Amino acid sequence: MRVLLDRRNPAAAGTDDLGDDQLPALYGVPAGGPWLRVNMVSTLDGAATGDSERSDSIHDAADQRVFRVLRQLADVIVVGAGTAEAEGYSPAERPIVLVSRRGQVPAGLRGAEPGRVLLATCAAADGLAEAREVLGEDNVLVLGSHSVDLVALREQLVEQGFVHLLAEGGPHLLRDLLASRVADELCATFVPRIVAGERPRITAGPPVDAALDLQLLLEADSTLLGRWSVRR
Repeated sequence: MRVLLDRRNPAAAGTDDLGDDQLPALYGVPAGGPWLRVNMVSTLDGAATGDSERSDSIHDAADQRVFRVLRQLADVIVVGAGTAEAEGYSPAERPIVLVSRRGQVPAGLRGAEPGRVLLATCAAADGLAEAREVLGEDNVLVLGSHSVDLVALREQLVEQGFVHLLAEGGPHLLRDLLASRVADELCATFVPRIVAGERPRITAGPPVDAALDLQLLLEADSTLLGRWSVRR
């Protein structure tokens, strides 16, 4: 893996053979406040999944290296409940916050230790009562009436001490985080594959226009890994 561009440290461009111990510095977040970044992967023709209809079918070794570092740097992982179900999420080293307007708790996360999985949902969620039984009432955050208030979610997580927030999609959640203007950064990996077919992109939902600025670009075996800050 090598550095193609680093806005914070231009002299780093051209650095080769990056070790895993060097990646945390490259992916460090600004000091002095909360930071919400989203991590996504895509093929060159824009597909967020491969043949298995899961993102793991397009992941490669370089993407996995960065994926692990981003999780290590995070205080909490935020993910759409549908994505967590489809991707087979299980409890992780960091607490997981599910986002679901239906109050959905995926099967693989129902047996987690209390406090390891939280749910952000809304008052009208069909599964609200069941989610409280499964996760415990204190671990279910009701934020909004018919949809999840993502501004309030960010504020509440920060109040609970989760300063570095990592969102892992899916496409609807990424779109909503951008539309709500609560995402600070997008980390996106582009794997050197073309898969065609009718597949989801890394965003889905009503149109949103968010401008981003490239801050870091790495390359490994033709895979491109970038950090884009969301322009305010």
